[in-house]
Amino acid sequence: QVQLVESGGGLVQPGGSLRLSCAYSGSISSISSLGWYRQAAGKQRESVAVISGGIPNCADSVKGRFTISRDNAKNTVYLQMNSLKPEDTAVYYCNLKRPAYFLTRDFWGRGTQVTVSS
Repeated sequence: QVQLVESGGGLVQPGGSLRLSCAYSGSISSISSLGWYRQAAGKQRESVAVISGGIPNCADSVKGRFTISRDNAKNTVYLQMNSLKPEDTAVYYCNLKRPAYFLTRDFWGRGTQVTVSS
């Protein structure tokens, strides 16, 4: 089984920074992509940033502020968040996509709360 554990969330002031980490483990022979999603209260889950084939892509709402990266040796994917805004407040989830035969499976962490408030 694949397990993902997020960490690094917390309470920060507007304009502040946070670095989220996601450590993944389990039976993983290959990875299609790693990504971060978030879900704010009363809203649908949305994609924040995805890295695949070494190429990162971020949602328009966070471009220029967030950076996704990974460390293969540590089995960890990061989300560096700068210039945080109150609207960034949400539960952030780590996602891993793994090829499985003719399908691609999704695995999710439990999430970590990020609150941006003064």
